[in-house]
Amino acid sequence: MRLVVVGNGMAGARLVSEVRARDPRMPVTVFGAEQGRPYNRVLLSNVLAGQARPDQLGLVDLSWYDTHRVRAVLGGAVAWIDRESRAVHTADGRREPYDLLVLATGSEPIVPPIPGVERAIPFRTLDDCDRIVKTAADSRRAVVVGGGLLGVEAARGLAGRGLPVTLLHLAGHLMERQLDPEAGLVLGETLAALGVETRTGVSAAAVERDGVRLADGELVEGDLVVLACGVRPLTGLAAEAGLEVRRGVVVDDELRTDDPSIFAIGECAEHDGTVYGLVAPAWEQAAVAADVITGGKSRYRGSRLVTRLKASSVELAAMGETHLTDEHAEVVRFSHRARGTYRKLVIRDDRLVGAILLGDTDAVGTLTQLYDRGGPVPGDRAGLLFPGPASAARADSPTLMPDAARVCHCNNVTKGQIRACWEAGAKDVAGVAAATRATTGCGTCREAVAGIVGWLCEQEGVPA
Repeated sequence: MRLVVVGNGMAGARLVSEVRARDPRMPVTVFGAEQGRPYNRVLLSNVLAGQARPDQLGLVDLSWYDTHRVRAVLGGAVAWIDRESRAVHTADGRREPYDLLVLATGSEPIVPPIPGVERAIPFRTLDDCDRIVKTAADSRRAVVVGGGLLGVEAARGLAGRGLPVTLLHLAGHLMERQLDPEAGLVLGETLAALGVETRTGVSAAAVERDGVRLADGELVEGDLVVLACGVRPLTGLAAEAGLEVRRGVVVDDELRTDDPSIFAIGECAEHDGTVYGLVAPAWEQAAVAADVITGGKSRYRGSRLVTRLKASSVELAAMGETHLTDEHAEVVRFSHRARGTYRKLVIRDDRLVGAILLGDTDAVGTLTQLYDRGGPVPGDRAGLLFPGPASAARADSPTLMPDAARVCHCNNVTKGQIRACWEAGAKDVAGVAAATRATTGCGTCREAVAGIVGWLCEQEGVPA
């Protein structure tokens, strides 16, 4: 069975490694539109903020392909799919036959069709990040267009480099997909204290030499303009090949399209009406598709999302159905704007179905476990928002954390799996990461993994 993978980003690269882990002999060819090795796009905001180097983002070394007998065609975009003869064709005339094909084409940044937009820099790829950093070095002020997750991270990163930043957002509050209006307001006030001015409910009409012209005629000054206006699934290849496409490439529980020899995963795929834009679902899909491709029986049932903002001095976690109101669910809130704190629980049928934690996130461990497991919520709702020493220990202490608790959400790694690989010889965080991939996604679980490893070492008298 010849496997061809179109796309060598976070979804495609993971799919290839998952297949190779299950079948060392299957012929595999992967096409990547970018020239270099696959990298962790989630951590681009860390590069922008100066907290990571570009060379620290690589997912695998290029030598990995040769070592694992994977043929990688980098910088060679696939132009069309011939479903009748089962082959993909590149723009430069290359033809690659397949028995099974996986589309992991990802998404592209949305660029608003406004005058002068070519002066702005989208924030999507490593090359984009490099351009932004170089331009920022000679800039006096920056404007970021788009106040979703990526836009907030970009604005905070540029402010951390000492640039005054104005963040423009069309919606009425920041991160409206994950946050309710009050949480968006508190987030904006938190960013203001860090050097980011937020303007919501405004529309960019043009990008000019001196900044962004708003629809009402006002000029927001800035000699660096960054676009973070969202992304759009790349579905052109699939649509031109006659596959079913709605918002994304439609797939079933095996991640197959309506052509059983073609799969789709990651940001280009639409499963049960949902297109996921985060890395954890893409990696879950990669594991399921790899299992099916190599003869397994796995099925994908959707993903439970926990969004973590990666911005220095801003702690934010959001999960599930955060927009439900008191008419449809039990909603428990606490807001202290002066301290930049907002906490919200959404409970339905005595189950936690959503939560927002902004500011101190000491409750995130307990809430994430409740959300993941879908178990009944304790009667003391206030105790969930403000965990005392006992409940905090249950969530955060390696001693009391159950083995089933998910520690790394990007890679779906539990405490029990970390314990097992430690017992198998991985005695430090690097070893655990190599064995389980924990910490290699967004990186927010690193402290928890280090705590578990340190506790295990202490229990056995092993030097940490």
